[in-house]
Amino acid sequence: MAVGLFTAPIFYVIGTGDFLHSFFSTIVYRLEGSDWGSRFPVLMNELFIDGISHTQCEAALQELAVIKKELAALSTDQLIWDIEDLSKQPPWGTDIAPTITSLANYFVTSDGKQLITVFETALNTSISTQRPLIIRSM
Repeated sequence: MAVGLFTAPIFYVIGTGDFLHSFFSTIVYRLEGSDWGSRFPVLMNELFIDGISHTQCEAALQELAVIKKELAALSTDQLIWDIEDLSKQPPWGTDIAPTITSLANYFVTSDGKQLITVFETALNTSISTQRPLIIRSM
């Protein structure tokens, strides 16, 4: 089952739920000191839990810009696959493409796009269509 970002009528594919959870797990552990939503409340609390209205997307884009910058300073070996079990590793282990140089470009969707770019696109689409943005399974 694929998970993605949905702002009617567009569905932006991300990949598996585990993969998306890894993105959020890495943010909370590495950038928020394991305090979920303490620095990035719109993305980590609002969007992750219930979704956000188009009026919250600008704040989410600002949070995402900080996340992107800070993840760029972290090496790929600092990935967190599952915040609830820090011993878990991704199914591919450490076998990643040489073009992946930091956690900012580590997360690539199942259709080959940079996850952060997909988030930016979905947030901007929500603003322009004035529709809410939610995480949805398809």
